[in-house]
Amino acid sequence: MINRSGDVDTFMRSLDHPLDAVVQQLRLAILQAEPKLTEHIKWNAPSFCRDGIDRITFNLRATDRVQIIFHRGAKSVVDATPFHFEDVTGLLQMISAERGQVVFSDALTARAQQKAFLLLVHAWIRA
Repeated sequence: MINRSGDVDTFMRSLDHPLDAVVQQLRLAILQAEPKLTEHIKWNAPSFCRDGIDRITFNLRATDRVQIIFHRGAKSVVDATPFHFEDVTGLLQMISAERGQVVFSDALTARAQQKAFLLLVHAWIRA
């Protein structure tokens, strides 16, 4: 069962972005692939939480692409061991030691890479 948020559904109906169909496609795919995630609006875009901590958030400021940020919450996580993530898909561009991004410039690329993208989502949520 997909754990959709009514607030996010409402947001998506009013979204005015050239790639809004891609955002919706990826949003629903993430929710279906990771049913324990919850969603809400953060940064004026859909964001996905695990155990109340934001892990994946769309960044929709640019209108020529869909940018998805992979992170470990609002603040850096302080662990005894440094965070290390191995991306076997090659989609993730690391921004910092604990934050990365995936960018899709069009619907065709997003569809073609969706399977690899969801493998990345699974791995990130479990990291």
